[in-house]
Amino acid sequence: MTKTYAVVGDPIDHSLSPNIHTAAFKALNMDCVYIACKILKDDLDASLGALKEIQISGFNVTIPHKISIMKYLDETDESCSVIGAANTIVINDDKTLRGYNTDMDGFLEPFKKKNLPIKDSNVLLLGAGGAARAIVAAFAKECAGHISIANRNIANAESLSEFSKTLGLKATPFLLDDVKDSAKEYNIIVNATPIGLKNEPSPISFEGIGKDTIVYDIVYLPMNTDFIWQAREKKATIIYGYEMLLGQACRSFEIWHDMVAPYNAMKRSLLGGV
Repeated sequence: MTKTYAVVGDPIDHSLSPNIHTAAFKALNMDCVYIACKILKDDLDASLGALKEIQISGFNVTIPHKISIMKYLDETDESCSVIGAANTIVINDDKTLRGYNTDMDGFLEPFKKKNLPIKDSNVLLLGAGGAARAIVAAFAKECAGHISIANRNIANAESLSEFSKTLGLKATPFLLDDVKDSAKEYNIIVNATPIGLKNEPSPISFEGIGKDTIVYDIVYLPMNTDFIWQAREKKATIIYGYEMLLGQACRSFEIWHDMVAPYNAMKRSLLGGV
C-alpha cells in the first residue's frame, strides 16, 4: 500500500520538499508519495483531523504552524521541547502524533560534513526569528564560546539572548545597524534573516574576514545571495542555505523510514549535479 507524506503550511507553493523527498523515494524504489498541502493559519485544528482520516503517515510543518502545532502533539522529542517548535510529525497507527524538530540537526549537518569547528567559537547571528531559536540551540549544543545576536528589533534580540543563556551559551544582543565593520571579530557569521530572498544587498560588511571565517546563509533561494557573494570575495568558508534544507530533509526521512537518506539523490533534485 502506498504511503503518503506531506508538507503543510501557508504559503506552500514555493516548497522544495516534494521534489527532495520524491527524489529519495525514486532512488530507493519506495512506494511512497509526498504532497504539499496549503493549510491556513486558523485551519490547523480541522486539517489535522483530515490528515489522520486520509491516513497520511507523516508530514513536515512550515510557516505559520511550527509553534502552534505543539499543543496538538501527544509526544515530542528533546529538541522539540527545547526549541518550542516542531517541523516533522509522525502519525502513529493509533492516530497519536509525535513531533520532532530537525532544524537544529539540519543546521549542524553541513558543519559535520565539512568537519568545521564550532567549540569555543565566537559567533555572530543576524536575525532573531523562528529559525534563529533553533540555531542558538545548535550552537549551545556544540559548545560555542559566545554568540552575538543582531536584529532590527532589539527586544527580540534580547529575548533570544536570554533563551541562549538558559542553554548555557553566553549571548549579547544588539541592533543590526550596529554590526558595522565588526565581522572580522567572529569565527562564524550566520544570516538567519530573510534578507537576500529578494536579492537585497548584504546587511553587513565583510571587511577584514578571510578563509578562516565561516559564513552561513540559511536563505536557499537564490542560492548565491549578495551576502554569500560578498563573503566569497573575501575567500571565506561558505555554507549555503540549501545545505541546511537538505540536512533537515534527510533527518525527516530517517525519522519516518528508519533508514539512511539517499543524500546525493536528494541533492541532485535541488542542484542537478552529483
